[in-house]
Amino acid sequence: MSTVLAQGNGRAQSEFPVATDAKLEQSGDTVRLTMALSRPVEVSASVLAGPDRVVIDMPSINFQVQPAAARKSAGVVGAYRFGLFTSDRARIIIDLAQPAVVVRAESRPVRGGFGELVIELRRASRAEFQTAAAAASVRDPEAIARPVPAKPPGETRQTIVIDPGHGGIDPGAVVASIAEKAVVLAFGMKLKEQLEASGRYRVLMTRDDDRFVPLAERVRIARAAGADLFISIHADSLTQAQEVRGATVYTGSERATDAEAARLATKENQADSVAGLDASEDMQDVAGILMDLAKRETRTFSAVFARNLVERLGGSVKMHKVPLRSAGFRVLSAPDVPSVLIELGYMSSPKDAELLNSPHWRAQAVDAVATAVEGYFVGARAPVGKAAENRR
Repeated sequence: MSTVLAQGNGRAQSEFPVATDAKLEQSGDTVRLTMALSRPVEVSASVLAGPDRVVIDMPSINFQVQPAAARKSAGVVGAYRFGLFTSDRARIIIDLAQPAVVVRAESRPVRGGFGELVIELRRASRAEFQTAAAAASVRDPEAIARPVPAKPPGETRQTIVIDPGHGGIDPGAVVASIAEKAVVLAFGMKLKEQLEASGRYRVLMTRDDDRFVPLAERVRIARAAGADLFISIHADSLTQAQEVRGATVYTGSERATDAEAARLATKENQADSVAGLDASEDMQDVAGILMDLAKRETRTFSAVFARNLVERLGGSVKMHKVPLRSAGFRVLSAPDVPSVLIELGYMSSPKDAELLNSPHWRAQAVDAVATAVEGYFVGARAPVGKAAENRR
């Protein structure tokens, strides 16, 4: 049986208050965001700079709001997004096109026991915004300290951590209302199922539902579990190059192999910011982390598995013209866990998007990854993750 991390508090989404009918309206220098709620909830709001945004926290909410509504802009609001953030909290992030402050954030009761969420923003000077941001606190220690099951005594199976990218309030790439977070979760769950079926692996997942997991937490899970292998799964998008398609395998490195790899790493490394976390919450500099990653043994094992993946995937699915690359991905920064990031394809490519949502293609690709995993462990025998057991 697998172990699944980032589980919820035991409540189904059907038990959460429901949010519907989102509206964004402007009147002069004021913009108001409203949502209908099935019942009133507690609400808190603050602003955060770099990039400028408003963070609204509430108890867990079942958002039944059309994704297209969140792409609307008005006045100081560039766009907004919403989703589960922790096991008992939901979050709305409003991206600001201009500096603004929160003048109202409440959930007021309305007739029939229902509620209405009201967030009101007013355009502000840069100085006023900076003052408000300095006074705010949006740190989330509970979001980055989930317990990781220890390896049971006598466990001889290799431990694999599967990391479906994005999740919750961070949708990843979105094309034609299809979110990357859903595509990679479906793939990750299928891969877990197949690896477990062999009986040779202990499989943990960083998330098994639509939930946000910070980048540093994904790395911590792998290290705390004494993982022998960490596989992060993504599906990129290139709005200006729809003809580009195919799967790519990445390893971590201080220096990117090319401009495209550097662009993707920069994009993926912004996941915490997308979810409203202050970058200062991860105090360790990325370059410093990646210097640790330079431990020869870990880099060697990562490269071995990456090459194995490219070979196996290439026999089953379309690969990018440059299928093996490296860059400074924060999620690949564990110094003692061989780690790779698989970009399954480009959601911006109509053909790739069709395949990424095809159960037949998914089964083919999962089988290729599982075969690569098996070949890796047969050849590597004792990956670096074993050292983590001895260290603990």
